[in-house]
Amino acid sequence: MRPAEAAARVPFAALDNDYASKRQAIDTAALRVFRSGRFILGSEVSAFEAELARYLGVEFVVACGNGTEAIALALAAAGAGPHDEVLIPANVCVPVIAGVRLAGAQPRLADVDPRTLMMDAESARQALTPRVRFLMPVHLYGGVADIAGLSRLAAELGLTLLEDCAQSHGASFYGKKTGSFGRAAAFSFYPTKNLGAYGDGGAVATGNALIADHVKRLRQYGWSRRDFAETEGRNSRLDEIQAAILRVKLFTLDDENKRRRAIASRYDEGFRGLPVSLLEMQEGTVSARHLYPVRTERRDELRAFLESRGIETAVHYPLPLHLQPAYAFLGNQRGDFPVSERACETVLSLPIYPSLSDEQVDLVIATVSEFFGR
Repeated sequence: MRPAEAAARVPFAALDNDYASKRQAIDTAALRVFRSGRFILGSEVSAFEAELARYLGVEFVVACGNGTEAIALALAAAGAGPHDEVLIPANVCVPVIAGVRLAGAQPRLADVDPRTLMMDAESARQALTPRVRFLMPVHLYGGVADIAGLSRLAAELGLTLLEDCAQSHGASFYGKKTGSFGRAAAFSFYPTKNLGAYGDGGAVATGNALIADHVKRLRQYGWSRRDFAETEGRNSRLDEIQAAILRVKLFTLDDENKRRRAIASRYDEGFRGLPVSLLEMQEGTVSARHLYPVRTERRDELRAFLESRGIETAVHYPLPLHLQPAYAFLGNQRGDFPVSERACETVLSLPIYPSLSDEQVDLVIATVSEFFGR
């Protein structure tokens, strides 16, 4: 048996540790739901929506079934139609473009800033067409995209800015949380997220009452009241148990993000002088450090070496959207988005989560250093 097939010395994620650290509070929350006899769109969902809205500094949060549907609901509520293009970065995961398609809109891809690997105003401007009505930056890796530049571009051209905050729970830019900059924002609560449920979950955040009301109708069959559909909708509801769990975890989010930043700082210092590229952040960013990616031409070799020593890693993401077979209809070719393509060939995500010990972090640093002969 290879070492990586046994218990990993450094797992890439440790959701069992997350539960163990919050077991009493989570068990109490779940039992509260069981005893209530209400399991869909009850008081736990309403309370979580209000608490997350206060945390983000927005007026409304509407919970839904998952992050992909949050994108679709936000776009639909903001007026996206079949002839509208939504500009998204090419180097992100498939759920982003799937959400655009679920909304009935057309995706349009942009390349990314080589320093941050996120869409910025320059890359967005180069990708614009007359049909682009929406800009949807994705705050990757726990960082913050060029929200200031993209906001200016949207205002200049009369475009609607929506945020994908699936990886940026708690991140901020000059003190303002991601999810509070655009007309609306989509969140995912997939279990591995910084604010993760123990199942699927998502939400739309907005300061616009009309959008919030529209999302509420769309998430439950288009009903304005029970059994009365004013518009076509879908079934996309966060259940009460997940909402109760998320309420517990929201309370610890800032402390856990602080630990993630401490781990990232330890990595930064440990990798100084090694032939790996680290992502840059724009001034004013406080990152949630959802992921810790490094870039190296020897990505696959490094990954195999770490695996042989019991250190798990991941690739976010191995294939850009325009090279995914399902999206060949977009008509893009290899070479159209060179920064995104290069990122997908060289990025490797190292373990980073709150229960990761300093000793485990030091082991990762030492093993990466050994690989590069230092």
